[in-house]
Amino acid sequence: LGLCVSRASASVLNLNCCLVLLPMCRVLLAFLRGSQKVASRKTRRLLDKSKTFHVTCGVTICIFSVLHVAAHLVNALNFSENYNEDFLSLNAANYRGEDPRKLLFATVPGLTGVIMVLVLFLMCTASTYAIRVSNYDIFWYTHNLFFVFYMLLMLHVSGGVLKYQTNLEEHPPGCFNPNKTLRENVTVPKAFEETFPDYTTEPFPEDLSIPFVQNNFMRICSEEPKFQSHFPETWFWISGPLCLYCVERLYRYIRSNKPVTITAVISHPSNVLEVRMMKDDFKARPGQYVTLHCPRVSALESHPFTLTMCPTDTKATFGVHLKVVGDWTERFRDLLLLHSNQDTEILPIFQQRRYPKLYVDGPFGSPFEESLNYEVSLCVAGGIGVTPFASILNTLLDGWKCYKLRRLYFIWVCRDIESFRWFADLLCMLHNKLWQENRPDYINIQLYLSQTDGIQKIIGEKYQALNSRLLIGRPRWKLLLDEIAKCNRRKTIGVFCCGPSNISKILHKLSNSSNSYGTRFEYNKESFS
Repeated sequence: LGLCVSRASASVLNLNCCLVLLPMCRVLLAFLRGSQKVASRKTRRLLDKSKTFHVTCGVTICIFSVLHVAAHLVNALNFSENYNEDFLSLNAANYRGEDPRKLLFATVPGLTGVIMVLVLFLMCTASTYAIRVSNYDIFWYTHNLFFVFYMLLMLHVSGGVLKYQTNLEEHPPGCFNPNKTLRENVTVPKAFEETFPDYTTEPFPEDLSIPFVQNNFMRICSEEPKFQSHFPETWFWISGPLCLYCVERLYRYIRSNKPVTITAVISHPSNVLEVRMMKDDFKARPGQYVTLHCPRVSALESHPFTLTMCPTDTKATFGVHLKVVGDWTERFRDLLLLHSNQDTEILPIFQQRRYPKLYVDGPFGSPFEESLNYEVSLCVAGGIGVTPFASILNTLLDGWKCYKLRRLYFIWVCRDIESFRWFADLLCMLHNKLWQENRPDYINIQLYLSQTDGIQKIIGEKYQALNSRLLIGRPRWKLLLDEIAKCNRRKTIGVFCCGPSNISKILHKLSNSSNSYGTRFEYNKESFS
């Protein structure tokens, strides 16, 4: 039973160790999303589940690893207690009663298995939400132990503990071996004397020889059984995805090995920093994200940030907004604003040496690329979660007629009034542009201030268009979606959310519920992989 369970669980582990790497091939996912290879929007939306798929494979690996380890503990005990000298090649133990701990710690399969369990335990525990939020560094460094895990896995399966018989034709199961019978002085049935005259034996009792001949099911062994270790099937399973992942990492390293030119660093209210950059041959689509790596902040860490400004045919500048909430962002901000007490710092090119070297990897795909492919889209942002929509708004500012999108509902919820100033200028410019082009109904802007002591407004005369759309309190989501469904009967509306999990859960539930207007809501959520 132990061998059966260990083999079955090993097959499940092979499959999941193969699949768990595929969602991490970000360049491949971005290519599939942006190319015509995947024409169906429903199929492209499955790519948004890459992180969920990765986590599911990881949890499955943990569960079946426990089952695999438990089965092999039973196997080690059985090998020791049931040692048989007739089948020396099948015994993992060297003698009867051998300490099972020797099989676990003094053999290649046993020792590599123990180390892999420890590595998997570290990766699993450090991947919990509490660890990732409190100390992302621990998650980052332990998760990169996956390479050690895969190297140990390749050694683990090369031990050859489990074997199969290579001469089934010459020695079928349950066959009769006359050579062995003579050596052990065991008599042969009389029915075999004529067939095998060379064997001089005394016959078995007559009643035992009859069934052998009449039923004709006795087969003769021509040689002793021979056993050979299985070829490691794990290599077939993981070699392809592992090579694909390594090739992609090499490509990403080559692509991002040249530092970007930082053209502007802007400090916004509520601890938000904007970084504008330039890089040769950098192209991106609205809604995508990049990872930033600053060696002076951390030699190995890189963090994802959504592009808030994409390069176009007329300008090569792209940018990100990042909220200073952790050790990495704090150190990064201090390096960028080390010599400046200004809220805004835009320097000429010849002074750029003051900035630390910054490397950009990407861009990578995200669900928000689909927001321009719906006729009607609902974009909901919570706080700094507005960043994915900023690049979309910037793109619409450059020109909206070339896209399928014909109506955009933009809802932004913030705790303090100052947060709206991050993109207040962008919203006002887009609003004015659409009014000038006689399409004021193209975008419906609603700003919600969730915490306030009284009536407030965004300071500045130029923000009057936004002050009229500023509401106090939280959105009444069901009424809001019912109103949108009523105004867009029998249409498919893309729902895009980036913000707190409670807002996301509510929108997800409401999007899946039916309405009386025949309107269908398709829910999409930001999820960095």
